[in-house]
Amino acid sequence: MKTVLVFPPFHLQSLYNLPPLGLLNLATILREAGHEVSVLDLVLAMRTGELSSGASLYRDAARMILDREPDLVAFSAQCATTPAVIRIAELLNKSRTEVRIVAGGHDVSFVAERILERFPWFDAIVRGEGEATFPELVSAYDLHGNADRINGVSWRSAGRIVRNPDRELIRNLDDIPVPDYGLVPPLDAYRSACGIPRSIAILEVGRGCPHGCIYCSESVMWRRKTRTFSISRIVDEMRVLRDDFGAECFLLAYDQFTADRRFVEKFCQAVTDEGLNSTPWYCISRLDSVDLPLLRTMREAGCESMCYGIDSGSERTLRFIGKRIDRGILYRRVRETTDEGMVPTLSFVIGFPEEERRDIDETLELALKCGIQGNCNPLIQLPTVLPGTGLHQRYAGRLVRSADTYFSLGLEFDNGRRLSGDIELIESDPVVFSSFHNLPCPGMPLDELDRIAGYFALVANMFPKTFLLLVHALRSSVSSLFGSFISQVSVLEGRETPSLVPDDLQQHLASFADQALAEAEIQGWEHIPEMCRYEKLACRMTGCRLPQATATARISHLAEWKPQQSGLAVVEEFRCNIPAIIEDMKNGMICGRYADQPATLVFVSRQSGLEVVEVNDFGRDLLTRCNGSATVEGIATELYDIYGSGMNTDDFRQECREAIQSLESMEIVQRVTATPPERKEVSSC
Repeated sequence: MKTVLVFPPFHLQSLYNLPPLGLLNLATILREAGHEVSVLDLVLAMRTGELSSGASLYRDAARMILDREPDLVAFSAQCATTPAVIRIAELLNKSRTEVRIVAGGHDVSFVAERILERFPWFDAIVRGEGEATFPELVSAYDLHGNADRINGVSWRSAGRIVRNPDRELIRNLDDIPVPDYGLVPPLDAYRSACGIPRSIAILEVGRGCPHGCIYCSESVMWRRKTRTFSISRIVDEMRVLRDDFGAECFLLAYDQFTADRRFVEKFCQAVTDEGLNSTPWYCISRLDSVDLPLLRTMREAGCESMCYGIDSGSERTLRFIGKRIDRGILYRRVRETTDEGMVPTLSFVIGFPEEERRDIDETLELALKCGIQGNCNPLIQLPTVLPGTGLHQRYAGRLVRSADTYFSLGLEFDNGRRLSGDIELIESDPVVFSSFHNLPCPGMPLDELDRIAGYFALVANMFPKTFLLLVHALRSSVSSLFGSFISQVSVLEGRETPSLVPDDLQQHLASFADQALAEAEIQGWEHIPEMCRYEKLACRMTGCRLPQATATARISHLAEWKPQQSGLAVVEEFRCNIPAIIEDMKNGMICGRYADQPATLVFVSRQSGLEVVEVNDFGRDLLTRCNGSATVEGIATELYDIYGSGMNTDDFRQECREAIQSLESMEIVQRVTATPPERKEVSSC
């Protein structure tokens, strides 16, 4: 039976797409069983321009599928792609009624019978794990044409809907063949189509979750159990993907990657032993399942980034979700992660159906406090109501259409809007298309929640210190203060709908803070403008990158070159001790007054991120004179009368040389040779 496995159309510019691993698994198994199979990635087809957006998108997609002359078409359906799957399947059925049409995936697994009842062009829905179920279904269609006695399938039989018993989970994940990436276009084709710097391969490490968070379908899908592939299997697959398919980065798919410490330690050791630690990887973790030694081990093994599901800063909301977070370790874990050179994505959710404004404010304040800890990537979103979850079971009758959540985007195929047919379909059945709907929140209107979800992450990422200080100075609600700011910016920028872009924060936050403090007649808090200036400069420098240091001058001729500040290193003086204030904030202390204590800071942008270095008065005056016009010896002579008391001139010159060498090694200054060409020494090397 000729089978085409289809990854349905989806396009969101801010996201890159990866080869569809689930379909690769199925295709590999089918081919090994002797079936003719191909994978059609319509997401990639949209990226490359082979499939274009517009009113004819689904008709063109159906044509691409039918061009492969399939006997069976199977779709992977998930969240935002379900409407596209349903509409393309209908077109296939109208064109060739004899083609079997099957769908699978998390969402449709939990509403399988409802989909079969509403959309008669589907022959079957594969529920749950498909690696055993789907090949049996293909063989059954090949032999006798029905799905009788195949566990894990809901299907249509003589006009009635049949739900076969659930299938047991695969006990040993290593029984699943290694997916053959040769069944899809090369990884560099995905890289080029998405405009990303590296070829990324998704690698499944395990399945399952033992927790019971009210919004998550993972634990329900996998029945609160966890399983992992063997470490040897994972490492072998990494090597093949790197050496044979050109993978330059791995995304490790498993929500509970760090749940078993021994597993992680053995994995990291194996990766390092095999020399794979030079290829970076990304994973998902819980804060309470890592500590500094484990983070250090992971970093040494190549971990570059990880996602922490924080969810909420409200104890009341966390109880409602069914999740526990130790606030005592939260900031420490974020700080330890960033200190080890990894960039954590921190996921927050606002607008649960029992939340009051104070609960949302506690989450937003937590996002600010996490932003203070270091280089992190906050993600703030509205709850997505997924089939099978506690939210879906308890609140499906209260769903409304108001705002698009993070997991309902990607079908904007009509010049940035959804096709009218998709809109009608979504509105016709909130139970099936629950991920496109919202739950009313007693604490805040949905349009306000949507603005916060869309734009507050900019504040938490760019100006967390300034905004948190302002919240405490004004004793304000975080959400209300943010609402005032975004409204003022929109008026100043002449926007009909409130919105923010990064430049808005750079241009307007300082004046907004000054105005708010003046109107409230607040005493103290003089360090807020200085903190805003600090964060503004840090944001500007984050986008800068230093050139590689040439270091061509000979150490023996150090006195003959003229040091010059790097063009991408900036020296700035502040009226108060900004590093001390930041350290207080990282430790949870928000103070209204600080004594005047000037500080000189050097902002240096490196490939690894921004570094801010505090220098003393000697370092400040030394850097001021590093302007490319004076030699090291000349600078030492100028500074001797100020700082050389009690030292002989030779010792002081040596101290200046060492200080400038240190600044050079930190890429704060660079060399401008002052030696005439005819006097240059030529190395014999």
